[in-house]
Amino acid sequence: MTSEAPPFPDHDIHRLLVEQTMDYAVFALDAEGNVRTWNVGAERLKGYRAQEIIGKHFSSFYTKEDVVRDWPARELRMASVEGRFEDEGWRVRKDGSRFWANVVITALRDETGGLIGFSKITRDLTGRRMHEEALRQSEERFRLLVESVTDYAVYLLDVDGVVTSWNTGAQRITGYAREEVLGAHFSRFYPEEERATLPWEELAVARRTGRAESEGWRVRKSGERFWARTIITTLYERDKRLRGFAHITQDLSDRRHIQSLEQAARNVGDFIAVLAHELRNPLAPIRNAAQLMARLPADHPSQASMREMIERQTAQLTRIVDDILDMARITKGVIAIERVPVDLDRMLDTAIETAQPQIDEREHRLTVQRRAVGTVINGDAHRLTQVLVNLLSNAVRYTPTGGEIGVSIDREESSVAIRVRDNGRGIEPELKERIFDMFVRGRHAKADKNSGLGVGLALARKIVELHGGAIDVLSEGTGKGSEFVVRLPVAQAREDPKPIPLPHKAATPRHVLLVDDNRDAAAALELVLREMGHRTLVVHGGAEALEKIHANDLDYVFLDLGMPGIDGYEVARRVRANKQLRQPRLIALTGWGQEEDRRQTRDAGFDAHLVKPVSSDDIARALAHEEASPMPLRLAASEGL
Repeated sequence: MTSEAPPFPDHDIHRLLVEQTMDYAVFALDAEGNVRTWNVGAERLKGYRAQEIIGKHFSSFYTKEDVVRDWPARELRMASVEGRFEDEGWRVRKDGSRFWANVVITALRDETGGLIGFSKITRDLTGRRMHEEALRQSEERFRLLVESVTDYAVYLLDVDGVVTSWNTGAQRITGYAREEVLGAHFSRFYPEEERATLPWEELAVARRTGRAESEGWRVRKSGERFWARTIITTLYERDKRLRGFAHITQDLSDRRHIQSLEQAARNVGDFIAVLAHELRNPLAPIRNAAQLMARLPADHPSQASMREMIERQTAQLTRIVDDILDMARITKGVIAIERVPVDLDRMLDTAIETAQPQIDEREHRLTVQRRAVGTVINGDAHRLTQVLVNLLSNAVRYTPTGGEIGVSIDREESSVAIRVRDNGRGIEPELKERIFDMFVRGRHAKADKNSGLGVGLALARKIVELHGGAIDVLSEGTGKGSEFVVRLPVAQAREDPKPIPLPHKAATPRHVLLVDDNRDAAAALELVLREMGHRTLVVHGGAEALEKIHANDLDYVFLDLGMPGIDGYEVARRVRANKQLRQPRLIALTGWGQEEDRRQTRDAGFDAHLVKPVSSDDIARALAHEEASPMPLRLAASEGL
């Protein structure tokens, strides 16, 4: 037999539900906002007992600021108009303490639609509010911390790599202000040749692994490159959806510069030690031969062989010194490249003839394949031969006795490829990127008496680049041989030689002084000027030039700059400083043609700047009266350095 629960009216259930709810303040207001009912939750939340608050206006729960701005009345108006009003804000307990509340006010109406009052439900959200505020303050402190960091560029990217935040360090390192970079893609910080690939590859790595770290060149707003370490980290939402990336950049330019200096110091130290060794090698037999020749009679048969030994070792010394001097000249930009048609086959024959004694001494087998017979290039035959000799000597040096060396020439569209390969020691993978740098030698160089100075390949690259070409190296690693490939542009089809035009006759003959310590150069220029109809004087030093300028009524002075004693700059300064003189037009003659060189001649008082070799057209323009500004440069082949 089962018992049934006694009947319980619905309105009693609703009343008890409201009155006994503990977590919410649930109470009723009349149409004017006075409290009509009060539940247990309201007493717990606000601190008032029912007899203390019923009949009082609900504005008692609001802060003074809200009461002054009539906020309680506005809430009732909004609820009466829209039927419901919800808000969050500070409310006040009986003891005066504040709490953060969520409030819902609902308008109550009778069957005719008339307003009879309001229900009000209040929930205490102080804990959540405090947590959110703590989180906000933490995020704000972190934001301020990140923005104040100056040693690192710290910024955020969206999922596509677009910059969405920017700190002080980012502005200092890259040079971009916040408003210039927000909304731009971060690829702008990469060198132009990497911009279309590397940024996207790093984002892909970060997506796949959560982090991408690298070192490399980056670009400032000014276009200046700097060496940077970058870290890209993925940022995810709570649902594991990718939100974007955090990007940190550290400028390591100073550290890299210090490392470069340290490496350069080590290289120079190694070079000096190797140079001493290389110089002692030929000096020892020369000294021994000289001592032996002094003890032997003049007609002794050994005298001839001793002289030959001295000649060979002296040639070796000369080669070492020439390589060092050539490298110094190229580095300073003072080496001249004479561009004339060069027969490639003849140049190769000369190089092989020069290297043949070394090849024979090591018993190597040389094979030559000519697949571009008759090819002509424009360049300096002596310098290009020097490149091939260096490559052949390098192959001989690093290939064990009895090895194989191959040379081939192939035509490749508008260029020619010269390959020198061997089956010798090969090149370590970590060395391939630096093999053409000065003083760089292989891992076993110190133990190898034939390792060389580490200058030949650097010199070869510089000469090839001066000719508008390129040189590369291929090697599968240690013990697997190596191949050097030189690519040079092929000369255009030869044209019938045109007659050299004679110098133009001057409309008005001028009185011209030539000043050059190179007597042949001065004599050649004098012939051109006289052919033009001008009167000339020639001297070969600065002191003589000043005497002639003071003693003669001159129209023009052609001044060589690099003279011993009083140079051309000093002559010009003294002439311009003497206001008693009739000032002639001063024209600088020099092998230097960069902008800084032009500025120096202008500062010294020159009117024009001619770069050697000087043509008759250059001279004619320099002597024209209408020329009122410094002459435009005519660059020689050596001035691209």
